[in-house]
Amino acid sequence: MQTENSSDQGIVLSGLAKSYGRVVAVASIDLTISGGETVAILGPNGAGKSTTLDLILGLTRPDSGRVQIFGRSPGQAVAAGLVGGMLQTGSLVDYLRVREYLTLIASFYPHPLPVDEVLALTGAAEFAHRPTSKLSGGQTQRVRFAAALVADPDLLVLDEPTAALDVDGRREFWDSMRAVAARGKTVLFATHYLEEADAFADRIVLLARGRVVADGPATQIKAMAGGRTIRATLPDVALAELSALTGVLSADRHGDAVLITASDAEAAVRALLNQYSAVRDLEVRGAGLEAAFLALTGADDSAPLEIQEVR
Repeated sequence: MQTENSSDQGIVLSGLAKSYGRVVAVASIDLTISGGETVAILGPNGAGKSTTLDLILGLTRPDSGRVQIFGRSPGQAVAAGLVGGMLQTGSLVDYLRVREYLTLIASFYPHPLPVDEVLALTGAAEFAHRPTSKLSGGQTQRVRFAAALVADPDLLVLDEPTAALDVDGRREFWDSMRAVAARGKTVLFATHYLEEADAFADRIVLLARGRVVADGPATQIKAMAGGRTIRATLPDVALAELSALTGVLSADRHGDAVLITASDAEAAVRALLNQYSAVRDLEVRGAGLEAAFLALTGADDSAPLEIQEVR
């Protein structure tokens, strides 16, 4: 930690708003993140994720509201080495090798981590001798992560950190991130990979149209979507009969298997078992994070949610 008990004050966004001309990127956000939390920001394209991260990093100024990072403004927190950022845009400095580049970045901060430690932690040690212009997309992402970490920040802000990584690379990245978070760091990341948020975040903040529409653990977000799915083997029963059962919203059939969407899963299971003794292979599943994402944001594949205009 860079300052004594700095992380206890956390990150506070109060009445945050940002527009670009007639387009509202962030409409109104109030959010508090405690020190040591790992928080995922999710939302459709244009929901305000990247703009929110830019405001936290001090890369752009809000039209109204304010950001406080461990009791400081974004500019003060960044200057003190309390914040490390990994963005989607921007390139590495050419004509430097990876180790030289990280050594340069480390020299900007008052209490950086040893470069060798950062190289090992991020998996970049194996190509530390390579020029930054000769890196693959995945290697470049690792170096960006290393550059964000080398200051030994209390807060790491990551915008789509695994976008250029393959499946193995993504797994290795999150293994590294777990090790970083275990040091008491606060991690805030935006991602399009819902399974990453589900697996690695302590908490999910879901944005739509520049506002927070849901905030809580993944289990809570899933529950907010409502409905559960019941799957069972039950041949020769009409779907209309199943749809009429207590607690059932709809029913579908795949061969001998039926798939029931229930508003009240317990009532639906009781009715199913009472009515049909031939039921077997019964499974009950809650809504997944993807279903919750679509339900709570109003997004779908045919009509992606866009940022709204000022009226």
